[in-house]
Amino acid sequence: MTQWLAGLRREHATGAFTEADAHPDPFEQFRAWLGDAHAAGIMQPNAMTLSTIDEHGHPDARIVLLKGLDDRGLVFYTHRTSRKGRELAAHPHASVTFFWDSLERQIRVKGSVEWTTDAESDEYFLSRPRGSQLGAIVSNQSAVIPDRDVLEQALVELAERVGDAALERPRSWGGYRVLPAEWEFWQGRPSRLHDRLRYRQDTHGVWIRERLAP
Repeated sequence: MTQWLAGLRREHATGAFTEADAHPDPFEQFRAWLGDAHAAGIMQPNAMTLSTIDEHGHPDARIVLLKGLDDRGLVFYTHRTSRKGRELAAHPHASVTFFWDSLERQIRVKGSVEWTTDAESDEYFLSRPRGSQLGAIVSNQSAVIPDRDVLEQALVELAERVGDAALERPRSWGGYRVLPAEWEFWQGRPSRLHDRLRYRQDTHGVWIRERLAP
């Protein structure tokens, strides 16, 4: 083991998270912490690790960006023919993890996953910069390609072909909504006695809040 790794440690002392602090609704608690991360100037506070299950039953994780939040769930967008898209088609369940280092906070969310509506996907696609729209059209995400030149040439050819015309969202590109069944809010504390509060739904859909040992 590289020796310096064992020595990497710090004392967590930026805050606390008690039952008295926690909102009864985990969605509202998430909105509050996300707002804190944005106000703290954290770069891309909406970046989250999306974990899925591959065809061998193994976990598969990558960073995606949260691009929508409502009372049903957390929304991100991607190619549905990509590796994660294929994995979600086969196993429509996932977890997402947010980590905001300077705040010493982490949020974990687990739940089922569904597609957003075509209208939602269209609206978000058309809100993206034109370069991102063009890129989504030319990229067969997760496919093996010979080199980068293939992508860049395809982008040039598409841009020349369409000119200034409005672009249509590829049918293979769209949104996913993670429907939370469990949330865990983690706040770093001294002596590694961190605060961990979990919200889970009972059989009636009522949120139950529990403290977990760190």
